Amino acid sequence: QKPNETRMALLITYILRNTDVNGQPAAGVWARVYDPTVFIVGKADDLGFHEYGALWDATYGPDAPASAIADESKFAAFVEAARQLPPPQVNSMWVYIWEDKEQVTQGFRFMGQRFVLDAYIFDELTWREVGVMGNERWLPKGLDVMAVLGSEEAYSILEGMGETTYANYPEQMTKLRGEISALEMDSWTQNLYWTWLYSFQPLLEPKDSQYPAFMQTQAWTRKDLHTALGSWTELKHDTILYAKQSMAEMGGGPPPEPPHGWVEPNPEAYARLLALTRMTRDGLQSRGLLSENTGANLNRLDNLLTFLLDVSQRELAGEPLTNDDYERIKWYGGTLEAMTLAAADQEGEGMPFFEEDDQAALVADVATGSGTVLEEAIGRIFEIYAVVPDGQGGLHIARGGVFSYYEFSWPMEDRLTDESWRAMLGAGEAPERPEWTASFILE
Repeated sequence: QKPNETRMALLITYILRNTDVNGQPAAGVWARVYDPTVFIVGKADDLGFHEYGALWDATYGPDAPASAIADESKFAAFVEAARQLPPPQVNSMWVYIWEDKEQVTQGFRFMGQRFVLDAYIFDELTWREVGVMGNERWLPKGLDVMAVLGSEEAYSILEGMGETTYANYPEQMTKLRGEISALEMDSWTQNLYWTWLYSFQPLLEPKDSQYPAFMQTQAWTRKDLHTALGSWTELKHDTILYAKQSMAEMGGGPPPEPPHGWVEPNPEAYARLLALTRMTRDGLQSRGLLSENTGANLNRLDNLLTFLLDVSQRELAGEPLTNDDYERIKWYGGTLEAMTLAAADQEGEGMPFFEEDDQAALVADVATGSGTVLEEAIGRIFEIYAVVPDGQGGLHIARGGVFSYYEFSWPMEDRLTDESWRAMLGAGEAPERPEWTASFILE
């Protein structure tokens, strides 16, 4: 539709394939940026210079000069061949109802945004795929992702909200669940983004009789769903530039001896997070991108997750924990703080800085609708209380920390930043949390 832009894309392709940068092929320099992001987020969802390069060779010949672009007949043949290439799987641009979606969205990107599973889910559960003219489903819900990943509780909440009454929603949900259930392990482990999503699934499954009684309740099921949504919000926040849309202290004097701590027994979740940690470390190391500081920090995380996995398995088996176990659990928060400080000290100066009260609070817009965007946010860390074994044959109340999760629409022209979101929290102007969280969150 825009011949001049196609010619510019061809020139970019030619330059990348035929130019050196400081003695290195330009395509190799490009790949040094692109390939690590493939490992982290995934492959581009748009056509790029590799696809255009193959068509260049077939249409103009591999040794053709840049001036060959002026040949109108060959250019027309190139355009026709490019039309046969796959369109993007996720639409990230406005398309009018009378326009052909595949034709309008197909095109060249120098460093295209990536296909990510949750963006695909959003695309498949919003207008045009869901809803009818006059009753379009413009914005998705974070619950859509969790429902597709297998959470029946998420789908039940969506039913109660009226989201499943949109035309074609149930059918699309069934289709997507079928696609997800058919995925093999190599799909889930193709990059860090997908593996992070994979780690949510154990949180979305109801707990059976091998788990403590309180973990078999609806309140806990929703708490786990809430946790998954909080972690997913962090994932979207940290990859927002690449992916397509649609308090514990270790210093001071010794405090009074606290009661024995307890690890939430979710071994499958810890196992998947451990696999993600090792995949991250090994992938960065193999690409020469692992700094000494980051490598040491990932090793600490590996060690911590291995400990949590082992303890949770022993708790479920009814095996007693040792004094060393309890000592390590007591300082778990300090371990997390030490890793956070180390991650902030990337220059190795030993003086990392962050605003401690606000470090968890962040926001990301994940989808765009008709004049609005869908904002996913994490607020202050909330306290959670549970009745757990005290390690001495009795029970006591344990306290921990959990995400506070928010989801709301916001004017498109005023997309929130972390700073503006934290200012809203500080001023007491945060929107109401999702209504379904009232079953386990008390003010």
